[in-house]
Amino acid sequence: MAQTDLPAPPPLAEPNLAAAIRIHAQQRPTATALVEIGADGRQSWTWAEFEQAVTERASALVQLGLVAGHRVVVQARPTLDAVATWFGALRAGVVAVPVNPGKTPHELTRVVEHCGARVLIGESDLDLPGVRIVALTELAGHAGDAPIASPQDPEAVAAVIYTSGTSGNPKGAMLSHRALLAHCTGAFRRGLARREATVLCGMPLFHVFGLNAVLGAGVFAGSTMVLVEGIPDDLGEILKAEQITHLPLIPSVLYRLTLAPDLADSCRSLQTVTSGAAPLPAALASHWLRQTGIPVHQGYGLTEAAPGVTNTLGTDWLGSNHVGRALPGVEIRIGDGSEPTEPGEVMIRGNNLFSGYWPDGSEGPADDGWFATGDVGYLMGEDLFLVDRVREVIIVSGFNVYPAEIEEVLEQHPDVVAAAVVGQADEHTGERVVAFVTGDSVEPSAVLAFASARLARYKMPAELLVIKAMPRTASGKIRKNLLRDLLDRTDEEDF
Repeated sequence: MAQTDLPAPPPLAEPNLAAAIRIHAQQRPTATALVEIGADGRQSWTWAEFEQAVTERASALVQLGLVAGHRVVVQARPTLDAVATWFGALRAGVVAVPVNPGKTPHELTRVVEHCGARVLIGESDLDLPGVRIVALTELAGHAGDAPIASPQDPEAVAAVIYTSGTSGNPKGAMLSHRALLAHCTGAFRRGLARREATVLCGMPLFHVFGLNAVLGAGVFAGSTMVLVEGIPDDLGEILKAEQITHLPLIPSVLYRLTLAPDLADSCRSLQTVTSGAAPLPAALASHWLRQTGIPVHQGYGLTEAAPGVTNTLGTDWLGSNHVGRALPGVEIRIGDGSEPTEPGEVMIRGNNLFSGYWPDGSEGPADDGWFATGDVGYLMGEDLFLVDRVREVIIVSGFNVYPAEIEEVLEQHPDVVAAAVVGQADEHTGERVVAFVTGDSVEPSAVLAFASARLARYKMPAELLVIKAMPRTASGKIRKNLLRDLLDRTDEEDF
């Protein structure tokens, strides 16, 4: 059954997602806005406290000498302080650059230098000329110390979110205030975010899924957001204790949850479960439904779309490659639009699209607004089905891993002559990274140790195989399809 999209909420006073916090604080100051469950126990803020914290962080950023357009790298875990800093940056008009706390010094340095950041917020011992390093805790207590002028231009860049390029070089997608708000509006109208909801925010806040599809949309709607990091052992107990109604996650977390004791009891309050960032196996979706009685809906998006494109909420389940219908405000076509039912590259258009890659806006939407996603799919009526990816991206626990980046690192090892990286299906993480290398005296453990100092953990090869020679085409291109054939293949597990 198709769902009728809900009406859009009243427009904000200014084109800034942080303005939603002020509205909620005025309308219901004592209602709970944020809950953090971490090593120090349970902490929470009301909307009034949240608004004050955001104002403090915005003022602190201004006091650091930052003005609209300056970049600030935020390396933080999902905490109250981190959330307030993100929205404080939006309110102050500085460009937030969220990064993975697990980045190696080498990776972090590349991002800081590439975006030209003046400030790094987080815990780091890097010594970068012209870059000030500030702890999250230093940003509290600055309310009223500096005037704050929120940007009034919806096209001003709000964030630069990095996805490694196919060449291995960092590529920062520039998301404007317009793009962030467009996604949140579409999610609200589709019913993915509701004022009365209590949402588990367990996705990393350096990934656009957690940052805007979950946190941003929830705050925009006025939901209560419950922050947790990773997959706590007591996640089932948290769902029950906090009476979570909306559970957005990735397939690997869904799988881990199916192993939890008393799962059905823990899920009694759940109303909506959505999966994103990686393909959802049909067997896993069916297994979850049998255990809980609650359907899991699948979404499709990308960093460049801030991130939402489609969702199956409100539609019938039509198989694992069915990703639903376009969110309100998003248009989809296949190729040039002449043969929508035949597989072709998925093209999208909408106000949620990015403004190109940092710093010059390259590779952004065309003049007519259409953007090529790099994914292959087809349409049956309004429903989108994904077939494959044009690019050889590997998705590990919801994170994009680009083979070229890993191959570049492996080939820097003096014993490695050539390297090729492919993905292999994995029931726990969706896919895992497998590397093939050639060389006369390669010691796999030494090469992996070399790579671990240069790659984030989720990018690390789960397996490294030494072969005599790379299979190549006549033009010299490595035939990765033959390498995949060398890997043991198993049928999709029957849960």
